[in-house]
Amino acid sequence: MSGATQPFPLAQGREKGYDREAVDEFLAKARGTFEQGASAIDARAVREVAFPLRRGGYQIAAVDAALGRIEDAFAARERERAIASGGAEVWVERARAEAQVILDRMSRPKGRRFDRVSWLSYGYAPDEVDLVADRLTRYFEAGEPVTVEQVRAAAFRLVRGGYREEQVDALLDAVVDVMLAVR
Repeated sequence: MSGATQPFPLAQGREKGYDREAVDEFLAKARGTFEQGASAIDARAVREVAFPLRRGGYQIAAVDAALGRIEDAFAARERERAIASGGAEVWVERARAEAQVILDRMSRPKGRRFDRVSWLSYGYAPDEVDLVADRLTRYFEAGEPVTVEQVRAAAFRLVRGGYREEQVDALLDAVVDVMLAVR
């Protein structure tokens, strides 16, 4: 990219960032998909993309912020298409059903909301996950303010015998899906 402007700031010094080639390739594919109205990439694929880390790569926070905006754009288009084909009532009912599944999971007793890994393995700290789950429950039941960005940014310490990461991550993805569906 000699002479070309970088789309994101670069990681400095010994700090690692996202591999520039991988990010550029994904963003080009996402742009093409969005502009062509194709379905090769959707909001979930944008949320779940992962890039290798490299010295001199793009700053992680800058890329993540851009990915959040791209995910929002794909989600809005998916919502518009679904409403056009099935009607707003069907779309709202689907989001309501997904929200109920989420609430059912979060209504389990603290410390037992998700499967745990063995005491020899590391998983998410249950007390931290439960705090986020309580806040999300208040969001769904009472409308307590929570943003999509806050859900996307949720991070937890790893502890022995913690909650199974895949289950927690899947629930947070479902929360984002519901939040984007009703925006």
